[in-house]
Amino acid sequence: MRTYELLTIHRPELAEDEVRKETAGVEAFLSGAGATVTDTDFWGKRRFAYEIDKVKEGYYTVMTFQGEPSHVADLDRELSLADNVMRHKLVRPDIKPARSGRRPKDDGPSDEDQDES
Repeated sequence: MRTYELLTIHRPELAEDEVRKETAGVEAFLSGAGATVTDTDFWGKRRFAYEIDKVKEGYYTVMTFQGEPSHVADLDRELSLADNVMRHKLVRPDIKPARSGRRPKDDGPSDEDQDES
């Protein structure tokens, strides 16, 4: 099983209790699929850095779970179809971003390197 982090942003029109019920529903979905939820962190209502669909704030929740890639695909589909979820992001925190092994292009010798005789 792999470790994943899920960030969800719910609509601000919902009451806090409704958002917590939605989060519990996501936990139940994952548990039913065979994944293990290890941590749920409810951040509450936060202001966005920029507007999303003319909305300026939303309820943030971060959930950590262990599951298979098939669980992630199913969860991603369900969250994409959910009306109360404005945005969601699934990441694997144990994977570091790949560094580009390319070096800057060498344009040849500079003027200082050329010897004029």
